[in-house]
Amino acid sequence: MEYRQMGKYGLRLSELSLGAWVTYGGQVGEEVALECMKAAHDYGVNYFDNAEAYANGEAEIVMGNVLKKMAWPRESYVVSTKIFWGGKGPNDRGLSYKHIYEGVNKALKRLQVDYVDLVFCHRPDPHTPVEETVWAMDQIIRQGKALYWGTSMWSAASIMQADAVARLNGLRPPSMEQPVYNMLNRQRLELEYLPVFKELGYGSTIWSPLASGLLTGKYNNGIPQGSRATLKGFDFVKEAATDEQRLQKVRNLQPIAADLGCTLAQLALAWTLKNPNVSTTITGASRVEQVHENMKALDVVPVLTEDVMKCIEDVLQNKPLPDEE
Repeated sequence: MEYRQMGKYGLRLSELSLGAWVTYGGQVGEEVALECMKAAHDYGVNYFDNAEAYANGEAEIVMGNVLKKMAWPRESYVVSTKIFWGGKGPNDRGLSYKHIYEGVNKALKRLQVDYVDLVFCHRPDPHTPVEETVWAMDQIIRQGKALYWGTSMWSAASIMQADAVARLNGLRPPSMEQPVYNMLNRQRLELEYLPVFKELGYGSTIWSPLASGLLTGKYNNGIPQGSRATLKGFDFVKEAATDEQRLQKVRNLQPIAADLGCTLAQLALAWTLKNPNVSTTITGASRVEQVHENMKALDVVPVLTEDVMKCIEDVLQNKPLPDEE
């Protein structure tokens, strides 16, 4: 396992990490979560991603129980939460100081830790002034409940605004973004965020590197029963899994993976790590075998030569380019 700096910051994250979205507290229980987290940790994974919204908090409870049982030294792992969707009440969601304060405290109890290393604003909040959110995150860090704060699915302009507010008022600026990034979704990380990476030294913890399973090839011949596309609330996955143009690109990637002796999923994961602005790629697993398979992507990264990357680009034909104005 190699470790990357989180942007310009001193924190080092494993190139591949493990997240709890969809799986923990939903598809899998504590026993499977323990197997997956232990296997990942044995490979050198040091970052475990979570959020208050995942399975309505159950994902954090499951992860917290595993962390307690494993009793790993606290310095050996990095754990995160994301704050926005905490409940159904008028003050149980958003990025007000009240919800950030209460949401972080509840997450700490569920995760059974004294602090989280990373806390993200899970989405931008149009109903809360950015000044309040920045100040709230600064307070959380000053209270020792988080070490770094960042954003998730924010625009580059909003990130720059939050950074400016922080620096103008002597507050802790945001440090990292958690965006979608994969072979089929490239615009924001490869183009829009370039000033954020260059000027702010931002880090990135990318999610959905397999495009919700599309880049594994499992939807190439239809939607299998029990797949994520059949789950309630995942209509966006079903829509993507029936997009013939995208599916054809995935099919055309298959010979490249075969020539390299790897799976489509391993190729897709390795491809994300070729981008130097990716601090870590968050993987998911509903069984321990998937952890073992995902970690093999690390062996694929060195064989993604310029020629191979060009072959991939020829298939994808979606490289973001700046406007010519």
